[in-house]
Amino acid sequence: MQDRHYEARLRKLSRFLALLLRHRPERFPISMDAEGYAELDAVMKILKGLPNFRWATRADIEAVLALPGRKRFEIVGERIRALYGHSVIRPTYTPVAPPAVLYHGTAPENLEAIRCEGLRPMQRQYVHLATTPEMARSIALRHTHEPVILRIDAARAHAAGVVFYHPEENIYLCEAVQTEFITLM
Repeated sequence: MQDRHYEARLRKLSRFLALLLRHRPERFPISMDAEGYAELDAVMKILKGLPNFRWATRADIEAVLALPGRKRFEIVGERIRALYGHSVIRPTYTPVAPPAVLYHGTAPENLEAIRCEGLRPMQRQYVHLATTPEMARSIALRHTHEPVILRIDAARAHAAGVVFYHPEENIYLCEAVQTEFITLM
């Protein structure tokens, strides 16, 4: 029971870190560099100043990073950042060669626009692509009850000049995917 309670606290901390490091950093006395990094000491000071998070330690933040599922944050030295999904800044990543095939889950009502325009980041900074159809489906289930899975010919797209990034084990990012590289599964 205590482990479940602690995991619930960590998930609450994760949501707050997303608010702080992704969506609303301007609401807090924190400075972030162009890559989205903030000093861990500054994050800890904010946490200690909030009644709901006074319990949090650096070990708890590291435990958030170890939670199962998608990796959302990274710590480098004494700095922390959200990996993607920013509303305010646009982090950059080192370009990589993608696997031959990637996948994207979407709502059925988006298919016509995708057929006409390809995949675009919409309200996000990048298009998110998964390494497996199951992961693409899991991600899309947050937005629709009946996701449609698209197969992306990432090798051909990369050869044609699409730049890919790999911020975490099972996720690749790019700025857009043209229609000729997308097929419906």
